[in-house]
Amino acid sequence: MEIPVYQVDAFTSVPFRGNPAAICPLDEWIDDNLLQRVAAENNLSETAYFVKTGNGYELRWFTPTTEVDLCGHATLASAHVLFSELGHRSPEIAFDTKSGRLVVKQADGRYEMDFPSRKAAPIAAPTEVLQAVGVDAEEVLAFRNLVMIVTSEDQVRAAKPDFGLLKRQDIFAAMVTAKGSDCDFVSRFFAPAQGIDEDPVTGAAHCTLTPYWAEKLGKTSLFARQVSNRGGEIWCEDRGERVMLSGAAVTVLKGTIYTG
Repeated sequence: MEIPVYQVDAFTSVPFRGNPAAICPLDEWIDDNLLQRVAAENNLSETAYFVKTGNGYELRWFTPTTEVDLCGHATLASAHVLFSELGHRSPEIAFDTKSGRLVVKQADGRYEMDFPSRKAAPIAAPTEVLQAVGVDAEEVLAFRNLVMIVTSEDQVRAAKPDFGLLKRQDIFAAMVTAKGSDCDFVSRFFAPAQGIDEDPVTGAAHCTLTPYWAEKLGKTSLFARQVSNRGGEIWCEDRGERVMLSGAAVTVLKGTIYTG
């Protein structure tokens, strides 16, 4: 079997920054075990697969070790492949996913994604997770992922997680965030239990970060940076039950996967 693959850097307009995703268009769904093995071979934070349906596309996302229910950067990258590589002509694309229907459209030179809001609730600070991430949080929230609020961008950038310890914690992932110096807020995202020590730019995390910072800063439109080594930029808008996330993308590789 031959599977086409595109590697796209998402949430950036510059190659080799943002978050790389492997995008594999399929004519029909293949065995889940093979989908997971291809994702492991790609060894990127996400490999996305889509199949054309009557009124849109079915879309699924895999880390090197597991399927996930929501991924922002690989959704953006999938839309980029359809619009810029495969000649999609409609003004928007509808993806049917494990998180419902997600619509992506082109706007102001970026791709705008309509995602569910995932507002987090305060919890007691888990000592071992804070120790593993290496921060002293002033507030801790949770919506599946743990969110640690710290007092400065410098603290976010300086965090040096113990990924072995973090992997042993009973959480999906952990993120650390603070008010930004040249943007509204910054963040980093760690998910070693999912095969991703640090995700370069995490769209799904901003479904949680956007409502928090919108309330904290008293504004609904925000500009965010994820300050990993690669770095990326996300334009965010809080719309109550929904979050609009926008970013650019660039194709860096085209090829074929041979499954034997």
